[in-house]
Amino acid sequence: MTATPLAPIALIAEDEPLLAQALQAELARAWPGLQVAAIVGDGESAVTKALELQPDVLFFDIRMPGQSGIDAAAQLADEWPDGKPFPALVFITAYDQYAVQAFEAQAVDYLLKPVQPARLAKTVSKIQDALGKRGASGDIESTLGPALDQLRALIGKVPEVAKAATLNVLQVGVGNNIRMVPVEEVLYFEAADKYVRVLTEAHEFLIRTPLKDLLPQLDAQRFWQIHRAIVVRADAIESVSRDESGKMHLTLRGRADKLAVSRLYAHLFKAM
Repeated sequence: MTATPLAPIALIAEDEPLLAQALQAELARAWPGLQVAAIVGDGESAVTKALELQPDVLFFDIRMPGQSGIDAAAQLADEWPDGKPFPALVFITAYDQYAVQAFEAQAVDYLLKPVQPARLAKTVSKIQDALGKRGASGDIESTLGPALDQLRALIGKVPEVAKAATLNVLQVGVGNNIRMVPVEEVLYFEAADKYVRVLTEAHEFLIRTPLKDLLPQLDAQRFWQIHRAIVVRADAIESVSRDESGKMHLTLRGRADKLAVSRLYAHLFKAM
């Protein structure tokens, strides 16, 4: 007796409840066989719930409290369990010419707010086709690689903030004083709760500027993001190693710290 295929499940991450409910209702009409397993309203909850449910489809709003849809998808890709098919991604956005151009350039599906039934029908057809091909080939490992490529290309192409002037000096509070720390002395930045740790060869400071706001002010040629929470100075990297499980780590000149490199940024390190 042939087993009945399980109904595909979806997760909706949208911080506007009425829009989330409207999308769920339209999906019920366009794809009756799809089960919307959960609706969440912020990026962190989206990652947590997606890891718990391991859905077939993700509908992620671009702008959500705390973490953008693209950043949430990038974190999810980094933490996704090995051997599990990565979900089909659909981003939801208010009309933004640059966002739409970025999605189209990377062949990433998107929906504009408010969601139109005709556009949703095309999206549903594309997802059903992709899920059908995945099931027919049995190749689930190939789903993560393309998603990582798309997310790498999208990061920075759908700006949350305008590009800022390059930062040369950090003003850091130390007790009752303000210390001027040249950015060229910084070995790496690490997000930690409400702060960002600033590590030089001899000192550690804390600043309140979020890492996502700091990044546009750093010279991208000199400072490389290697993890959603870590940015390193490229010319301070001493070595990069891979452990038995395939995870990458790097060490920096002047510090004993061993820093994790996420899947999303592993492509930066290839032997010449």
